[in-house]
Amino acid sequence: METPANDNNATPAQRALDALVENTDDTAALDTLANSEVLVPVPDDALEEEAADPSAVALPVLEEPDGRPVVPVFTSELEMTELLPFVSRYRLVPLGALASQWPSDDLSLTIDGSSAHGLTLTSDGVRTLLARPR
Repeated sequence: METPANDNNATPAQRALDALVENTDDTAALDTLANSEVLVPVPDDALEEEAADPSAVALPVLEEPDGRPVVPVFTSELEMTELLPFVSRYRLVPLGALASQWPSDDLSLTIDGSSAHGLTLTSDGVRTLLARPR
């Protein structure tokens, strides 16, 4: 199957992820990613008021096979439905803004986790690599 990043419909964030697969130190790709909006699934147990509040984002937390908690975000609806086909709501959030408020615990972030260009970062990596001044 051809990934969306390999066709003309790839988003800038997907192209940045592809570049980071080749070179993890690509600062231009990191900047593009940090300045991109990502889809953050709204947890099923989030109240409607919480889901609509522009000042807060309820983070969906999944458990990795090794037990580590991870927050999945996506560069497109297609990427999201491949991993989480039953998600009914999501929010568009600037990744850099999300990263600048990332908790300091062991919560990781995975971007397009089911794709060939997926990227998972530790909490330190999220704050260090993706948080950008607003």
